[in-house]
Amino acid sequence: MSPSPEEKPHPLPLTGLRVVEFTHMVMGPTCGMVLADMGAEVIKVEPIEGDRTRHLLGAGAGFFPMFNRNKKSIAIDLHKPAGAAIARQLALSADVVLENFKPDTMAKYGLDYTALSRQNSKLIFVSHKGFLPGPYEHRTALDEVVQMMGGLAYMTGRPGDPLRAGTSVNDIMGGMFGAIGTLGALIQRGITGRGQEVQSALFENNVFLVGQHMLQYAITGQPAAPMPARISPWAVYDVFTVKDGEQIFISAVSDAQWATFCDVFGFQDLKTDARYASNNDRVRERPTLIPILRERLGRYSAAELSALMEANKLPYAPIRKPEELFDDEHLLATGGLADITLPDGARAGQTTQAALFPFTMDGQRLGVRLSPPALGAHTDELLNALGLDAGAVQALRAAGAVA
Repeated sequence: MSPSPEEKPHPLPLTGLRVVEFTHMVMGPTCGMVLADMGAEVIKVEPIEGDRTRHLLGAGAGFFPMFNRNKKSIAIDLHKPAGAAIARQLALSADVVLENFKPDTMAKYGLDYTALSRQNSKLIFVSHKGFLPGPYEHRTALDEVVQMMGGLAYMTGRPGDPLRAGTSVNDIMGGMFGAIGTLGALIQRGITGRGQEVQSALFENNVFLVGQHMLQYAITGQPAAPMPARISPWAVYDVFTVKDGEQIFISAVSDAQWATFCDVFGFQDLKTDARYASNNDRVRERPTLIPILRERLGRYSAAELSALMEANKLPYAPIRKPEELFDDEHLLATGGLADITLPDGARAGQTTQAALFPFTMDGQRLGVRLSPPALGAHTDELLNALGLDAGAVQALRAAGAVA
């Protein structure tokens, strides 16, 4: 929950850390956002025309405003020698440099770890790639690509119908693992005085996500079935279509919960039926049990079921759409959403809310200090801090090196 006006916010843990971010899309920006939310000064280096995600349509429309809060923006043309020189100067002023471009891209501009670390041995350089170094490293990777080749789409879809997960899971988690590596490198730098290169990758992230299914096979000798066709470890763990076509997820994952569930709904015949005595019994008898429950629960409305499950501390969930979460009472009460100003598009300048990271530090959520920046909003400020006067900045702008 946000601090009251009389409370003084605690200093954020990464206050004073400078991060220069050469990233685009979701993975690299997520890493930068983790560090920015924790207090770092994060400088997003964008091309003159801006990060492409500023103007994506459809499912990409939320990328830029979601993953670029608490950052400053400077627009630089790295293709121009003067622009690349400014970018190197900016990178050398940083504690951490982030990037997520194709292999060898940064080296073309003298912005790779080898070049920068010669001049700043304390630099931590964090690369976000499709694959860690190896046979696949030069492939072009996307979240959907690695979900397909890494078993996640197979596990998510119905048999014979691989389906990507409903959000950018590998991009987001890959960026978070990049941030975890950054924090570890910062601690080690505090001990040794030296920086290092950190790498995070989409494919390896995806393999980590399906690792439990790999070990399921190793232990049982049986391939994991896709989630819609899996043998659930719990008997009552399903979406039920109820009165007026509404849907609700209901579960009872222990014998105690099953007994309570039967008592709440008056299912004494099921409670005393020896076929359903234990959870494992109920799992084996799902083909007989679930149709009975579907028929009986179908007489209730979703609201009635929610009230009964809530009152008896049984696990359940309404089936929500993402846009409905703007009005979620828990998120509103706990400060889980924070105001931001949209930087681009037809609604630029309007205020909306964005989800914060799902943890507190010293009892406080990590909030929004800076809305997602307009393109080049901090160019002059950052160049002035590097020692360039107004005339020098204007000359760079006239040459098209910065915007």
